[in-house]
Amino acid sequence: MSKKQPPTFAETLTQLEALTTRLEDSDTSLEQSLQDFEQGVQLIRQAQQSLQEAEQKVQLLLEKEGKPVATPFHDGDEEGATE
Repeated sequence: MSKKQPPTFAETLTQLEALTTRLEDSDTSLEQSLQDFEQGVQLIRQAQQSLQEAEQKVQLLLEKEGKPVATPFHDGDEEGATE
């Protein structure tokens, strides 16, 4: 029996979007809304964990000669950004 892999970050976001849509629906019962909210909290924790793991991997990749190199993130959209 194989272990089920956790959803990807993108899958988690898709599930969160679906839950948000259901929670915004005024026809959803209180019980269902509470279940959806609880599931949403779990999904947010999974997404945060994925982001933390990705950040740690990036930090490892940026290590130089055993010493961490702190470099600011520039997404290229900033006006007047210079390198």
